[in-house]
Amino acid sequence: MKKLTVAVLFGGQSSEHEVSCMSAANMIAALNEEKYDVLPVGITKKGNWRICHGSVDVIREGRWEPYSVDAILSPDASRKCLLKLVGGKYKEIPVDVAIPALHGPWGEDGTVQGLLELAQIPYVGCGVLSSALSMDKVYTKLIAKAAKIPMAKFFWCDGRHLAETKEKVMDQAEKKLGYPCFVKPANSGSSVGVSKAKNREELEKALFYAAKYDRKVIMEEAIDGREFECAVLGNEEQHISGIGEIVTRLEFYEDDAKCPKGDTNLIIPAKVDGETLARMRKISEKIYHAVDASGLARVDFFMEKSGRVLFNELNTMPGFTAMSMYPMLWEEEGMSKTELMDRLIALALERDRGICG
Repeated sequence: MKKLTVAVLFGGQSSEHEVSCMSAANMIAALNEEKYDVLPVGITKKGNWRICHGSVDVIREGRWEPYSVDAILSPDASRKCLLKLVGGKYKEIPVDVAIPALHGPWGEDGTVQGLLELAQIPYVGCGVLSSALSMDKVYTKLIAKAAKIPMAKFFWCDGRHLAETKEKVMDQAEKKLGYPCFVKPANSGSSVGVSKAKNREELEKALFYAAKYDRKVIMEEAIDGREFECAVLGNEEQHISGIGEIVTRLEFYEDDAKCPKGDTNLIIPAKVDGETLARMRKISEKIYHAVDASGLARVDFFMEKSGRVLFNELNTMPGFTAMSMYPMLWEEEGMSKTELMDRLIALALERDRGICG
């Protein structure tokens, strides 16, 4: 069989550039060389697209730029290719499927997905709508609320007008949420712009800090409990993994590549009773459908001391680093990283056939 040319997009303009490089390197290493010709495509922090000819190690370590040449992904659906630019000339490189191994804005939020849709190149992961909805914490929670999915109390405001509205916003936050509460940009990856406010003074600082990163600021009730994650794989039919638990000594859990070693442990499978496990898996399936997800997603939860399970968020391009829960959960189910990558590519092609007929 003819090998598929797989373009793996990594890096990007978000604050999770380095984490994306780690995820992409591990994905590339897991791809079966007998099935795929891999085309690593790095995106610099300034948004320059470049085909990387370096090793997996230089990608993982973020040293890939000197080993790369300029490239452009053509939006022309009749070409379905990357344009490699050298010496004022270009060469077309056909692409069969893309893996946008990008985390955060300008990659996980529907922007790159839209470009790939224009080019009619099949791609791994969620579509434009579900990517955009799931990146925006406000809209994710509004959808979860409409679907009657239990979650922590939340409140949001327009960060552009905080100078005039801050007193009213803080009054409402105190009334609806109390202290402590978390303050976050609505659209951001990882822990960028996130603060835990324990009083009014800290809340004011947290609001203006979060507003630096997004025009919408969301405030959430702080939950005193345990944190869990679940992996979902599939399009119309989903395979729901078991549950993993995050145990951390930090004030709040950051992303899986930035937490200092020793401060966070991942427990797979989580030590929870069967009823709780079933509840988390059911919520995972329900929110996956509610945001119209496809391909893959990771669903995060809190569990209060009372045992009540609360949905936290859905991540449409989970990390694939050495400390990422998503591939670990599938390995616990007996699926290797190579088998997982095969499945993700198959799902991308299946979804493309469904859209394009």
